[in-house]
Amino acid sequence: MKGMCDMELKKVDKKVEDIKSNNNIYSVGKVIKVNPYTVIVSGLNDITYYEEVDIAGKAKGFVFAVGKNNITVSLVDVNDKINPGDEVYSLKKQFKCLFSMDSMGKVIDIFGNDLIAGKKFDNLVEVPIENEPIPIMDRGLVTREFLTGLTSIDMLYPIGRGQRQLIIGDKKTGKTQIALDAIVNQKDKNMVCIYVALGKTKKEVKDIYYDLTKRGAASYTIIIASFHDELPNRTYLTPYVALSIAESMMMDSYDVLVVIDDLKKHADVYRQISLASKKTPGRDAYPSDIFYAHSKLLEKGCQHKDGGSITILPIVETKSSDITDYISTNIISICDGQIVLSSKNFAKGEKPALDYGLSVSRLGGAVQSPEVKRLGSLVRSKLLEYLEVRDIYELANIDEMSEELQHRMKEGKVILDKLKQNKFSPKSKEEMLDLYKFLEEGDNNENR
Repeated sequence: MKGMCDMELKKVDKKVEDIKSNNNIYSVGKVIKVNPYTVIVSGLNDITYYEEVDIAGKAKGFVFAVGKNNITVSLVDVNDKINPGDEVYSLKKQFKCLFSMDSMGKVIDIFGNDLIAGKKFDNLVEVPIENEPIPIMDRGLVTREFLTGLTSIDMLYPIGRGQRQLIIGDKKTGKTQIALDAIVNQKDKNMVCIYVALGKTKKEVKDIYYDLTKRGAASYTIIIASFHDELPNRTYLTPYVALSIAESMMMDSYDVLVVIDDLKKHADVYRQISLASKKTPGRDAYPSDIFYAHSKLLEKGCQHKDGGSITILPIVETKSSDITDYISTNIISICDGQIVLSSKNFAKGEKPALDYGLSVSRLGGAVQSPEVKRLGSLVRSKLLEYLEVRDIYELANIDEMSEELQHRMKEGKVILDKLKQNKFSPKSKEEMLDLYKFLEEGDNNENR
């Protein structure tokens, strides 16, 4: 009898030790329903959003939604089959991911794994999914230029450090290439770059990694990837974790560029998770808080008063050049401008294939030097004049045009040709100014 009591006491002691070693489990619930990517749990009343939970040692996740009588847990790491009735342990902490500063120049996931070498980093630190929003009083004016090395953007639609500039267009129009060109151009500019790959194949991410490495950009770039065959919950978390990493760097006075490729896939993944967890669908079956999900992500882009900044280039893929769909208009309204790419211009060989009529930067000349601002304004006005008449007179006989119209057509074609640029061939500000000095000289001759 005594031996049995001792055995029971040992079991109790072991249970207590397990509880202590398992991050202080303090309440227990049960799985009542298993959905794809999520589980419904009852019995966990004292719990908050994003709190970490352990499901019977089989899986880990975080609180995704809180209902009146139950909660929805989003699964991020599943090791075994989950069944109704499995115990769920809530932990006294927010769900956090892992990151190491040794990951510079590597392809990583949100759990501190080097995806190229296939091993975990040392010196890992925990990264929260979300930090407190940066107060308005801690945000400064965006006045410093962010140069992409692309004449069509830096001259006509300039971006500042701390700005959120959307890159939007159809598939295969060069959206990712513009972002990669911008990353390559940050060499020797004291900028840390984070490229967030969402739902891409391993081959696509490897190609991007080797492109950046080949051009010397890997030393200041981190690629955070979530592949198309992973749990969608990981893809959902990845941009939030990337921005949390960027925030910690900004607080250390770094200038950080974050490219999110792409937010349309992120929205689709969020819809997928929400529908699987029986969340009430809204427009186009997206959850009603999809705008909030993206706005709380993109509002982290800013110029901090203490010197650091986060510049965000989100990418959105459209269909049939429709930038008025639900997700596109949401993100356009959140950002400080958009670079719109045209499949028609791409087919004509105009690369980068910007739609100069629809693209805009809401900061404009505020981040440009006086000479670039002056010349950029002249280039833009003359280019838009040319594009306005090009489609009408393109097939006409040039000899039948008036001298003024002939001059406008010839000058406009020269301007457009000088905006064309091969990939990974960035231009300095001085080179861009030299390209268009002839416009000012021509205007001066006309005024004499």
